[in-house]
Amino acid sequence: MFGLKMSELLIILVVVLVLFGGTKLPQLGSSLGQAIRNFKRGFGGDAESTGEAQRTDSLTPGAPDPSKTRAATGSKDA
Repeated sequence: MFGLKMSELLIILVVVLVLFGGTKLPQLGSSLGQAIRNFKRGFGGDAESTGEAQRTDSLTPGAPDPSKTRAATGSKDA
């Protein structure tokens, strides 16, 4: 991984923990993940969210969700 050994990664992790503290670290990771998602979405590379939007748009109101029916899962009655 980038030519770094496990001991070097551990030292970097400790330095980051000391700089940002234990309470800010989860917030930092969350905001970094959100920034990466927004970056991908800006370039049209977020197929996951566009696929989800297309699936929800194709459903009609009141119709059962096809992914939750037995026919969609391939299970048969015994």
